[in-house]
Amino acid sequence: MDIPDGWAASADGKALERSFHFADFSEAFAFLSRVAMHAEKHDHHPEFTSAWNRVDFRLTSHDQGGVTTRDVALAGAIDRLAAR
Repeated sequence: MDIPDGWAASADGKALERSFHFADFSEAFAFLSRVAMHAEKHDHHPEFTSAWNRVDFRLTSHDQGGVTTRDVALAGAIDRLAAR
């Protein structure tokens, strides 16, 4: 499975990881809210952490034990939402 541009395989190879940086907390939080709405709609939820202007994601399909096409699709959606 191809890893989307800007994303990296986790050390254990079971997830896709990426960090996004924004101008401030408000932009980061707005982005994370858009991702949350998308995740709910598609019933596929990312692991994330957020600190001031940064949001870090880890995408994996726990029920499948690693990365699936759903994670790759979610990575693409997150990239599109970040570009807004």
